[in-house]
Amino acid sequence: MTVLQLSWLFLVRLLTNFGGINRVLVSGQCQSDQQSLLLQMKSSLVFNSSLSFRMVQWSQSNDCCTWSGVDCDEAGRVIGLDLSEESISAGIDNSSSLFSLKYLQSLNLAFNMFNATEIPSGLGNLTNLTTLNLSNAGFAGQIPIQVSGMTRLVTLDLSSLYRFGGPLKLENPNLSGLLQNLAELRELYLDGANISAPGIEWCQALSSLVPKLRVLSLSSCYLSGPIHPSLANLQSLSVIRLDQNDLLSPVPEFLAAFFNLTSLRLSSSRLNGTFPEKILRVHTLETLDVSDNSLLQGSLPDFPRNSSLRTLMLSSTNFSGVLPDSIGNLKNLSRLDLALCNFSGSIPTSLADLTQLVYLDLSFNKFVGVRK
Repeated sequence: MTVLQLSWLFLVRLLTNFGGINRVLVSGQCQSDQQSLLLQMKSSLVFNSSLSFRMVQWSQSNDCCTWSGVDCDEAGRVIGLDLSEESISAGIDNSSSLFSLKYLQSLNLAFNMFNATEIPSGLGNLTNLTTLNLSNAGFAGQIPIQVSGMTRLVTLDLSSLYRFGGPLKLENPNLSGLLQNLAELRELYLDGANISAPGIEWCQALSSLVPKLRVLSLSSCYLSGPIHPSLANLQSLSVIRLDQNDLLSPVPEFLAAFFNLTSLRLSSSRLNGTFPEKILRVHTLETLDVSDNSLLQGSLPDFPRNSSLRTLMLSSTNFSGVLPDSIGNLKNLSRLDLALCNFSGSIPTSLADLTQLVYLDLSFNKFVGVRK
């Protein structure tokens, strides 16, 4: 081997170690079959080109890895597809080339107008998906069992709070059937889906099948209570949203044991009993909303100085007692709503220390002036 050849090999190795050659050779080089699949998918979808800002720009003459909404790996394979808010209407046929994009890891079809069509069972072919977002896309009817075969899912969002279609439902499969193979799931959003399950059923399904769950969002899911103690097994929970259900039970004290809890929303859920003060002292808690639960009693504790609370919504509950001077410790608080409660006594001057407040409502209580 000549000196010139050795020098060239050394240069190749050096540039490769710094990532230069690899990126020059493969970055942005879309594989032809991937581009073809995307263009076939585009031609089969019904969408308003005047409202589209991604697909309308896709062209055979451009590398598909440069297209808006498309992400590729270094080999030029499509691994991410974001078609949210693309004014897609009608439905997606199970024969769509979308379901041949077998390397897809992330798919976002949120905020389209699928006109109450069912979620296509062809999604089951996309077994490499880690993120699936179909929120508020206008799908309706039974959530297909094929979703349960996406064993790598980390984030699943099928929420439908804005009725662009009809409601989604979980009957067959039920919640357990949907989650049976999704042990890697960290975030679950099913807001607005009709689950219609008693507390022991939905709590045990979650605690046994998705042990790594961090975000649980099940508002307006026709859930009933009580919240079963098995939910305490989900120790990684950070966000809990169960508002607008029919829980008909007290708030369990074990929620205060979630060491990563940042958001707890339980408004309009027909809660009763006495709210555990321990939850209000969880130092990681940023948002607490238990408003519109007229049978829920409670009082405010002495707040610690390390509180993270930013939003405290207690309106239209039966919380009572005096406002503690330590409310001034809530330095991060931006929203405080205590309207239509049963608080009494004087308003502490320490409220003036809450310099981040942008919303404050103390109306319709029994306050008698300002505490000196």
